[in-house]
Amino acid sequence: MRRLLETVKKAALPAMWTQGVKLVRENSVTRTSNGSGNGEVTLRVRAPGFAIAPTVTLYVDDEEWSCDCGSKVDPCAHVTAAVIAASSKKSDSEPAEEQKTARLVYRLTNKRRLLSLTRVVVHDDGREDVFGGTLASDLGRGRGPSDFTPTHEDLLLDRILGSPAREILPLARIRDIFGALSHDAAVTFDGKPVHVSGEGVPPCAVVEDASNGGFVVRIEKNPEMTDVVAMGIARFRGAGDAPDVLRPLTETTTTGDFLEKLPLSRTFARAHETELVTRVIPELEKSFIVVIKTNKLSRKVAHLAPRIHMDLSHQGHTLSILPTLVYGDPPIARVDGEAVIAYGRDVPVRRRDDERTLILRLRDDLNLVPGRRVDLNGTEAIRFATKLRDWQIRTGDEANARVFENRSLSPRLDLENGLFDVVFECDGPPPPQNVELEGPDSRNPAGRRADADAVIRAWQDGLDLVPLQGGGWAPLPAKWLSEHGHLVADLLAARDSEKRLPTAALPELGALCDALDTPKPLGFGKLRPLVEGFAGIPHSDLPDGIFAELRAYQKVGVDWLAFLRDAELGAVLADDMGLGKTLQTICAIRGRTLVICPKSVVYNWADEIVRFRPSLRTHIYQGVKRELDRDADVTLVTYAVLRLDATVLQSEEWDTVILDEAQAIKNPTSQTARAAFDLKGAFRVALSGTPVENRLEELWSVMHFANPGLLGGKSDFQDRYAGPISVGDASAATRLRTKIRPFVLRRMKREVLPELPPRTDAILHVELDDAERSVYDAVRVATKKDVVAALSQGGNVLAALEALLRLRQAACHAQLVPGQTAESSSKVERLLEALEESTSEGHKALVFSQWTGFLDLVEPHLRAQGIRFTRLDGSTRDRASVVSEFQGDDGPPVMLVSLKAGGTGLNLTAADHVFLLDPWWNPAVEDQAADRAHRIGQDRPVMVYRMVTKDTVEERILSLKEKKRALADVALGNADHAGGITRDELLALLE
Repeated sequence: MRRLLETVKKAALPAMWTQGVKLVRENSVTRTSNGSGNGEVTLRVRAPGFAIAPTVTLYVDDEEWSCDCGSKVDPCAHVTAAVIAASSKKSDSEPAEEQKTARLVYRLTNKRRLLSLTRVVVHDDGREDVFGGTLASDLGRGRGPSDFTPTHEDLLLDRILGSPAREILPLARIRDIFGALSHDAAVTFDGKPVHVSGEGVPPCAVVEDASNGGFVVRIEKNPEMTDVVAMGIARFRGAGDAPDVLRPLTETTTTGDFLEKLPLSRTFARAHETELVTRVIPELEKSFIVVIKTNKLSRKVAHLAPRIHMDLSHQGHTLSILPTLVYGDPPIARVDGEAVIAYGRDVPVRRRDDERTLILRLRDDLNLVPGRRVDLNGTEAIRFATKLRDWQIRTGDEANARVFENRSLSPRLDLENGLFDVVFECDGPPPPQNVELEGPDSRNPAGRRADADAVIRAWQDGLDLVPLQGGGWAPLPAKWLSEHGHLVADLLAARDSEKRLPTAALPELGALCDALDTPKPLGFGKLRPLVEGFAGIPHSDLPDGIFAELRAYQKVGVDWLAFLRDAELGAVLADDMGLGKTLQTICAIRGRTLVICPKSVVYNWADEIVRFRPSLRTHIYQGVKRELDRDADVTLVTYAVLRLDATVLQSEEWDTVILDEAQAIKNPTSQTARAAFDLKGAFRVALSGTPVENRLEELWSVMHFANPGLLGGKSDFQDRYAGPISVGDASAATRLRTKIRPFVLRRMKREVLPELPPRTDAILHVELDDAERSVYDAVRVATKKDVVAALSQGGNVLAALEALLRLRQAACHAQLVPGQTAESSSKVERLLEALEESTSEGHKALVFSQWTGFLDLVEPHLRAQGIRFTRLDGSTRDRASVVSEFQGDDGPPVMLVSLKAGGTGLNLTAADHVFLLDPWWNPAVEDQAADRAHRIGQDRPVMVYRMVTKDTVEERILSLKEKKRALADVALGNADHAGGITRDELLALLE
């Protein structure tokens, strides 16, 4: 405790220490726990202006402390008073002395049949004072008893009673009032001690046999209660010598406030027994205690779930289906609209939500309605009978849908004139003489055909038969389709209207030709490296003017991009965040290039091009009067501008089109995605660390941009990949990976950086929107006036820098500025984008800010995005528990950390991403934050992101730090380094 005393004394401001000494001398400190065995001591400190004494916790072993007063000064006067008082006792084992205080007593009476409340302050010497004011206002102004400290419950009840305090208690708030009084409050009724409880008292509903052979339901008062002492208030006798208990009545609409409407009764005829059992009694059970006193009532069966029973019959080519909604197997009852038709004495408890789900599923999947018979003929009957198999398995029903004769189909490839088709011919005997053939088969009735798309569709649907062109049905070539069907389906879906395949589909066509021992089409040789793997991709020379040392995996990425570029094939570079997707792409750029990216990274692209390939001429296409620079090598465009100027950008011929953060087009029906699809570019590149965030359809959209037609149409993709994969079809997932493997490159940090993980520092640029810019500019003008005044009046640089606090806050979030309201900020939105990407890839992240108020503003956005998080700041009591939770494998992926609480002394190696929300200007402080994750025990590369708002004091201070490093030291109070900062340099921060 002595060591803690010295630590607090060194950290405290002189004024805070003086106030603490004064509070101790006034006997304002009361100890509530001695912390035996756990190193924690809890004390309460009565102080002016606080209705409830602030609670101080001293962590003796850790030499730390916390106080719930909310002061921005740390340590506050309450902490200094607590540690002085705790250190003044003789030994750590000495128990705390109890402080004698007055107590508030609540006296209840019946006043004109209503419950009345009087509050009385009973002092330690027995004196009593009726309290008729408001606790919060009286105690806050020092008018309350000097020896009285209210509890949280006292203040809660004070707020409920209002100002001026009500004498007659409103029935609508009785449960809240009794709930507050139930926590150790001293309560009397008519002068006798009582307990109160907010738990309501329901009446009883008794079900008995009626004289007419039916049933009677009688509503009675609760048999355990003694009487009604006031309107809506029941009394229960206490057990043994315990005081009586007062509880509020619940269903007074039915019973009356004094139970004057009871007893009530209603008779049900035997014919309405089902309604009584399935509807009335369950409804009564919501508000009443239901007692069954008859053995004649049907048994209620609660464990049965509803199901669909299929009554199937067939005759010739006609299939007849009658679905019914039943309970039980075999059924015990049938649901007919709102009625339940019981087949015996058992009545099921209806699960209406499950019933609605089943009915909707029956309608959506099979287009059927319970109780309505449907007859289907021909092909519809076969297809529908196959769909019914899943239902038949679940219900135990069986039907024979195979009512057609067998004929065999023989497939062959047709690759003439650069087209692709698969022909399925029937080798069976010709149809009967009375069958009139139509279409192409009419010329060759001995060799009838089935449409290739129909064959694949039937096979995918699990059908056994397929209709033949001109009439009749034939069995599918099941063995051939099981071996080659998926590949054939992909190629058929990839064809255009003229049956031509896109270049990206040629590797798959080559694989099919190999499997069928058929000669490959011409032009296939140059794409062989894509089939044989990355080992066969030739090395490419880096373009002239590259100023970068590429890692080995980055050089592989550039070779891959260059190969696809030369083959005029699209690429999806999906490397883990921080592996240099931008750099690899810059190295592969050739010709006139269009880059579409989020607004937040436009300047990152411009900076990276200047840094790594300065010979390229860059143009940012933006602004109200924007015009394309057709001489620019690289044109940078935001997604918003792409939507607005889609026609302009689509009319241009681009050699390369790049989508950065390509998940922006994950919704293929969005305006952004449609605009991107129609861009003209020989080489298309999609960059995304998360090409799939929620649904596989997002991958289709990105791939459709990079290589149109490769995955077929959107509905085809749903049928062949997304649907099967969603239900656990591993083979579908394998086929999809094989199909896109040549065109998607994804490496994780742990795969390409096996050495001691490095730390990578990067800047995330943020641009304010118009509203935020207006707030910032207004604060900048006011701050500049204050700084100029401070300097002109002889103030030092440190005093002027203190005035920059408001400006730095305005650059982060407008709501940090007094008098401003804003739901979010550009910096918070940029943070959420980065967190969504990092957490979706399995990373954990630390988010640091020096302002806990800023963390408060981030929290609701994390909840809205469904990102789990924990938080560590000065108010955190059990720091070890919070750290342990975050470090665990199942812990939340994000931790919000205040600089003061988490800058030093923590091991958070579960995180490999660090976000610094507000620049702190001192490299040492930033390193301390980053070192929570980048330290011994970290086995992954650590990314440290400084979030800097463009064209604000944040950007200028970083630039100035390179020239005048002393500015960072001055910002944290090292005045001995302030001599290097000039007045002009300081004012430059405000321009």
